[in-house]
Amino acid sequence: MAYQLQEINKRIQTDVAEFLAECDENYAQRVSLAADKILTNLERSPIVLLSGPSGSGKTTTALKIAEELQRRGVRSHAVALDNYFKTLNRRTAPRTPEGDIDYESPLCLDMELLNEHFTALARGEEIVIPKFEFARQMRNDSFGTPLKLDKNEIAIFEGIHALNDDIAGRHPEATKLYISARSNVNEGATLRFKGTWMRLTRRAVRDYNFRGTEVAETLDMWANVRRGEKLYISPYKNRADIIFDSSLPYEVSVMRNYAIPILQSVPEDNERHDEMLQLVDAFRYFEPIDPALVSRDSLLREFIGGGSYHY
Repeated sequence: MAYQLQEINKRIQTDVAEFLAECDENYAQRVSLAADKILTNLERSPIVLLSGPSGSGKTTTALKIAEELQRRGVRSHAVALDNYFKTLNRRTAPRTPEGDIDYESPLCLDMELLNEHFTALARGEEIVIPKFEFARQMRNDSFGTPLKLDKNEIAIFEGIHALNDDIAGRHPEATKLYISARSNVNEGATLRFKGTWMRLTRRAVRDYNFRGTEVAETLDMWANVRRGEKLYISPYKNRADIIFDSSLPYEVSVMRNYAIPILQSVPEDNERHDEMLQLVDAFRYFEPIDPALVSRDSLLREFIGGGSYHY
């Protein structure tokens, strides 16, 4: 799928509020379809597995699906698979071909504990969801969150490896979802903005604003993030019951407010400096949108902040 630049700019100039509301409603309809599928499968499994590459908006989407299920009278819980990371052991941690720790590898997750927890939840037993402390790179099992599913309750586990063989493969009865910002923006037949640029922009802006990470550092990690997608995430997407696009037609026009300044700060000696200049130029084809106009419950708020969800 591709959006048309001319249509985006026309809608912004004509009635930007209506344009944003229409885009958000379209995404709400995708969330509603996912809820339909989950409820259809509830008798088979109370477990939902939501996967997608970095920058896809998995966390917000899981929360939105949980909200939609709540509206239909089904209590739901969104759980981040990141909490199932193993405590980092540098001697045994998986490594990239360059010798760095491969944080994208599924071997970083405690697959055995996940398998035990999915089985226990399906039986109506209580589990304790662990808490991973990223600052200390260790899992703290002493301050976990208890979870027990009563009849007609659902747990949505979201993470990049949710459809991996060692998770979804062991629990084929679970409802499986895959999301990614997949759409390019074209001007006629000319490509103006790549779908992968949307996810890189989301990641760079979020990391800069909320994780204290300079954009050059995000760029350095991005090559391994993309490598991990091709090895560990994309091969399993066809296992999903529903695949949907998390891109929003208005997001480039909003993101240009945040992205252009930080992208221009990338040092000239960075190996991706030329690509960043190309990305800066691409943003300038889009009419800007004031971020204050973005709804507080928009998926985009996961990356720019100021939203109504707590992450």
